[in-house]
Amino acid sequence: MPSTRIRRRKPPALAVAAALVGLTAPALTATPAAATTTAYDATYYRNAVGKTGTALKSSLHTIISSQTKLSYSALWEALKVTDQDPANSANVILLYSGKSRSKSLNGGDVGDWNREHVWAISHGDLTTSTGPGTDLHHIRPEDVTVNSIRGNKDFDEGGSAVGGTTTSYTDSDSFEPRDAVKGDVARMILYMAVRYEGDDAWADLEPNDRVGNGSSPYTGRLSVLKQWNEQDPPDAFEERRNQVIYDSYQKNRNPFIDHPEWVEAIW
Repeated sequence: MPSTRIRRRKPPALAVAAALVGLTAPALTATPAAATTTAYDATYYRNAVGKTGTALKSSLHTIISSQTKLSYSALWEALKVTDQDPANSANVILLYSGKSRSKSLNGGDVGDWNREHVWAISHGDLTTSTGPGTDLHHIRPEDVTVNSIRGNKDFDEGGSAVGGTTTSYTDSDSFEPRDAVKGDVARMILYMAVRYEGDDAWADLEPNDRVGNGSSPYTGRLSVLKQWNEQDPPDAFEERRNQVIYDSYQKNRNPFIDHPEWVEAIW
């Protein structure tokens, strides 16, 4: 994936200057994801193909809700497989920093990696009981310190560089991951919004277009997540991860990795 940054917010001083002279920054646009076909369209996705909007979301919810659930402790060993460094089988790749770290350094101490919930646990009280809080499709290895800095912040653009990474940014109420995983983050969040619809013991998770969602069962910012989905399409690492989860662990798939164009079809 390219390492150049996708976009930055305009610094306040420049924004004021532009306003004073009546200038309007050109709108940033991204080419919608092209329609794709997969080997699963005639089988796994057969009841979803051709639908849009709420009908597509409902069909996908039914499809992906059939899954094997993992315990929180089982995630340690699963992540060592799903996020294995392609260049070093003894390591995992950390989500936000992109660093390769020994699989054996999992834990809670500084220098370790732990289990990052991309959909923050507090957004809907997911807990770590078997369920959304243990769903591999949104849990990734991350450095303990970086994970703590992200906390339960929503996703947006802007802020200062995060210590331990030079390509992720944060401010008081949002977190911006490195460019190479922006689309990954978007597709994980939107998977959770389709998988967990409030028809079980868990909250109805939904994206919205704000930050600072706190304990509400929402995560934003949707407009930015949609942009990231377009600008950072699925790569080989993300596709392999989806396949490993399907084959070896949960037996369900993240449909937005297989069909990134379905993001726009639903939202």
